[in-house]
Amino acid sequence: MQVDVLTIFPAMFTGFLQTSIIKRAREQGRLVVNPVDIRDYARSKHRNIDDYPFGGGPGMVMMAEPLYLAVEELIAATGDRPPVILMSPRGEVFNQALAGELAGREHLILICGHYEGIDERVRQLLVDREISIGDYVLTGGELPAMVVIDAITRLLPGVLGDPAGAREDSFAMGLLEYPQYTRPRSFRGLEVPEVLLSGNHEQIRRWRRQQALYQTWKQRPDLLAGMELSPEDQRLLTEAIGQGGGECLKRAPCDIAPP
Repeated sequence: MQVDVLTIFPAMFTGFLQTSIIKRAREQGRLVVNPVDIRDYARSKHRNIDDYPFGGGPGMVMMAEPLYLAVEELIAATGDRPPVILMSPRGEVFNQALAGELAGREHLILICGHYEGIDERVRQLLVDREISIGDYVLTGGELPAMVVIDAITRLLPGVLGDPAGAREDSFAMGLLEYPQYTRPRSFRGLEVPEVLLSGNHEQIRRWRRQQALYQTWKQRPDLLAGMELSPEDQRLLTEAIGQGGGECLKRAPCDIAPP
């Protein structure tokens, strides 16, 4: 996969690209990330890429021409027309399902906005999709772009040493991840659950599924509201909550108030 990132701060990506799974994916040739300096496409003497907004108001607005020229050159160089995505608080909220969708593309162009935003004509001429990573304000689109790239990279075939890792991550199955333990067996009076030491793979599977359901019910009940639980999941969650039988789960899971 190739990801071109239009930014006024390409240096922000240096450390990001040289660490952890991102570095491994690049070394394996499974990921190419190309930070593109938008200022290289500015035509003014001082490489200006922003100007005052028409109609007045605070702050500056990113100009349309440098962004347009940058995207135009990237498309011409590759010969294809990849999706152009603007990192924007106006966009759809990024989630695991969207990460999976984007991971299936061979090429993406991400635009990192700054200042008070971008000239609206960039949206009209170039942008296919807008993505937000949450309802809060950041200085620019670089950190959101890194979040998107990181989430996508984990899903590329062969990047993770164990493919099951991506499948069992939080949100990959629509649930939060179950608790994890490693050595020592006892730490400051807290013991590893006996079931994880039993060697019984079916019991371990059921325990992990139950814990994932319970953690989701307790911390993110909104995720369960959109799920149709199997009879086994209903039994496991009912047991974990500590309510007898399955009566409580005949209602929608979101009707069961977490503590």
